[in-house]
Amino acid sequence: MALPFKLANVLLRVDDHAARHPELYFRTGRGAAAYDAGAAALVCTGPVDFLTYLNALPACKWHRYAGIEAVRLHIEVAGSGDLLVEGVASGAQDRRAISSHAVSAPSADPAVLDIEIPCASEDLIGFTLAPAAGERLTVLRAYWYAEVDPARVNPVRLALATTTFKKEAYITANIDLVQEGIRAEGAPILGSFHMFVVDNGRTLDAEALTDDLVTVLPNPNVGGSGGFARGMMAATETPGEYTHVLVMDDDVRIMPESLIRTYNLLSLAQGSYRGAFVNGAMLSLEDPTRQFEDVSYVVNSGAYRRVKGDLHVGELPDVIENERIDVEVPRAYGAWWYSCIPVSAIEENGLPMPFFIRCDDVEFGMRNDPVYMTMGGICVWHESFEGRFRASVDCYQYIRNFLAMIAVDDCASEALFIVRLQRSVRQDLRDLDYSAAELLLDGFEDYLKGPEYLQALDGSALMAANGARNEKLVPVEELDPALLRAAGVTDGVLSHANLEARPSRFMKLWRSLPYDKHYLPRPLLGSRPGYVVKNGAATLEGSSTGRRTIVFLDPTRTKGAIRHMDRARFRTIRQREHELMRRYRAEGKRVRQAWKDAFPYMTSRAFWESYLGLK
Repeated sequence: MALPFKLANVLLRVDDHAARHPELYFRTGRGAAAYDAGAAALVCTGPVDFLTYLNALPACKWHRYAGIEAVRLHIEVAGSGDLLVEGVASGAQDRRAISSHAVSAPSADPAVLDIEIPCASEDLIGFTLAPAAGERLTVLRAYWYAEVDPARVNPVRLALATTTFKKEAYITANIDLVQEGIRAEGAPILGSFHMFVVDNGRTLDAEALTDDLVTVLPNPNVGGSGGFARGMMAATETPGEYTHVLVMDDDVRIMPESLIRTYNLLSLAQGSYRGAFVNGAMLSLEDPTRQFEDVSYVVNSGAYRRVKGDLHVGELPDVIENERIDVEVPRAYGAWWYSCIPVSAIEENGLPMPFFIRCDDVEFGMRNDPVYMTMGGICVWHESFEGRFRASVDCYQYIRNFLAMIAVDDCASEALFIVRLQRSVRQDLRDLDYSAAELLLDGFEDYLKGPEYLQALDGSALMAANGARNEKLVPVEELDPALLRAAGVTDGVLSHANLEARPSRFMKLWRSLPYDKHYLPRPLLGSRPGYVVKNGAATLEGSSTGRRTIVFLDPTRTKGAIRHMDRARFRTIRQREHELMRRYRAEGKRVRQAWKDAFPYMTSRAFWESYLGLK
């Protein structure tokens, strides 16, 4: 006999981080809806539309992943008015009415409606509430559910593993949110869920924070990969205790409903999706309606690509597009700000590589080659990446770790990646970013040292040393205004905010040519300074061609630095690059095989127990 199984709650209260963007939850006219904290209810004084990113039901995903043909909307509402169920049919762009229902109930005795909705032909389902003239509708509770045979419900026991390093404010807030949300939801997730907090900084009060729902694990500072490895080890210590491990960054704003929806999705997934990974989307804390990424993939040159571009999910067309784009692509990976992994994958294919940070999540995806599930409303909010470039991480860690990943997973062309490395060194030298070029070569050299180097490395000490070499950026206001004017940095340049590079074919070719102004005599170089705006390695605007002095601006255009030509440093870097390339040509095959041979041990429980000092 089929029984009701909840799919998702309808969220009535707008979280404080999205207070200026209620359209993620519902759309209204000005002042038409307000949350009454005392009554724990949403009071609607005008039409309120719930066909939104967080409250619409992605029917196409539930049909695809779980075979759901029909759903029901349960709603408890007081007052007088109408409820209109709406959907967006497969392939359509506009909403359509599915059914209409009158509401007439005094506030003391709310109406309870359970509305059946066929959904096999709908991509998205939602509803609109419209109070009668001069009336109001008060929503006390609402959720989506399906009638499901209990025999087809998968047994799910979910472990959340998050790792933190001296970010007490973030992690304690998330612990409180998870505690409150899971306990309020109750069964079935309560009793089948546990949160492991791996404290790499050892600054949390483990005894005070640990209870029946949360365990705090003090850990040495071994970076994200070491923290997540420790969390996975805790979740797999007793065979069969958990079915899935959800790894999550500490510096995110979590929504407990994402955990509930993930649990419910895992419980109903069918066929190939029973063993799938679930990846949550990352939305921007600074711009809460901007969805930056959910699933990405690796191209043959070793570059990363997002399956979806930026989507502004406060708008219905982007909400629809978000569900329709297929994330099941080759060489896919899900970033570990929110990624749910079957325990069977860890048991069969091992723990993370000890990369400290960068590429651990990518490598894990390449190794497992999973099917990914995504769904609107399974997400976190995280600070945007623009303006966060650090050569110690984005040059050194990326080059070293990605080359190791190519060696162990054969996920990209090593030859093409080496070409990209050389081009990156050349571009950094043209832009007078000598430190970035040096750190790129440091990463290359340390990869060539082989896996024994990484196994014995104090990653925390290396990160501190490399971090001290990062270029020091200062607010634009502190830079010499006369130099800025001479370089062409106008108010228009500073107010422009493009974040993606769209170079012409000519510029792509020009930047790939092996020229460099350091070889030119001083009279052939321009006397005026130039400027460049870069987002990581991508040049967004400006040019350093023929300039001895450059104003560098980060993509936010609020911070920058002045760079000057240094011919001696240039020669040293070029000589070192040639020497490393000669070494690579002589030793590259042997080094690659050494990484491959060491891989099973470096991802084993035995290695991590030794590395973490557990045995």
